[in-house]
Amino acid sequence: MKNLVDFNLWTALKSGDLKAFSTLYKVYYPLLHNYGLKISNNNIGLTEDCLQDFFLYIYQHRENLADLNSIKPYLFVSFRRSLFREMKKSLKKVNFDKEEDFFIEINFSAEELMIEQEIVCFKQKSIVKLLNELSSRQKEVLYLKYYSDLSIDEIANVLEINYQSVLNLIHKGIKKLREKALLSELLKNIV
Repeated sequence: MKNLVDFNLWTALKSGDLKAFSTLYKVYYPLLHNYGLKISNNNIGLTEDCLQDFFLYIYQHRENLADLNSIKPYLFVSFRRSLFREMKKSLKKVNFDKEEDFFIEINFSAEELMIEQEIVCFKQKSIVKLLNELSSRQKEVLYLKYYSDLSIDEIANVLEINYQSVLNLIHKGIKKLREKALLSELLKNIV
């Protein structure tokens, strides 16, 4: 059903329907904005400028855009690339050959924590500390999975890695969280 809604919204947008564009903007702007802030290390100006340009580009080039059944992964992939380009421009002194050379440092805050069943039992302050100890890639995958509600396939497309790599990163990240949480609880009980 969602794919049909996405398909109809995208088709209407491509035909120039301003209501469809407005809906797309209202639904996806907050999600992309939050993701952009994570990538840009909370650079609000850069993120918002890039996001405005991104949506403007979509509307101006709507007739040439590919047909889509699912909008969300396409927007995340495209916006991520666009933001990386802008970040590279603003950091001209630093040479980046590939996006992979540009590390994303996602930091979690207590307000964002709602990572379903695996970590409900952890206290918010300790989980923030534990999440921030994960590798950059693990944090990004967990963010996309649990905060942006992307599927494994969609995350693989956004990050341009294979499906199994996404699963491995999620598994290793959650495993590391569990191990560190268990160790933390044991140390509290000893002291």
